[in-house]
Amino acid sequence: MEKELIHFIDLAKQLGAHDAKIIDSATIHTAAWVRMRCQYGCDGYHASLCCPPYTPTPDETKSMIADYKTALLIHCRPNIKLTKIIQKLEREIFLFGYYKAFGFGAGPCDLCQECQIEECRHPVEARPSMEACGIDVYATARANGFPIEVLKDVHCEGNYYGLVLIE
Repeated sequence: MEKELIHFIDLAKQLGAHDAKIIDSATIHTAAWVRMRCQYGCDGYHASLCCPPYTPTPDETKSMIADYKTALLIHCRPNIKLTKIIQKLEREIFLFGYYKAFGFGAGPCDLCQECQIEECRHPVEARPSMEACGIDVYATARANGFPIEVLKDVHCEGNYYGLVLIE
């Protein structure tokens, strides 16, 4: 399967990603503390359908990941619409025949100024972030050879990650 998915790495870069890699889904780490960091430390908590408490729990995410063998991990630099890249890649991978393709973005959803919690206005484009679903982005990126560090001040350049599960 990996050979036929290589062109999605190129597509990710064409869409603005810094890098991308086909990975084994066993290298995707989930942990309960990740969601707690969203609840206690992020002003997006309870503000969007793509953030907790509306997103899958870490256990639900772990169970979902177990249904997949392969994923595409996308690495972006700051000021790139990573979730938009994920949504486009997910669609292309789905159209290629991988009907279970599902993407995770990064950070809070920015499709609306204020989320309509009762019903998403952009269900085709909206994707939950990896961290909102309990994915340990640091452990996952490091397990796959990508750089990621805690940003100690506003002058540090961040590394941002998105994920498309493929099966």
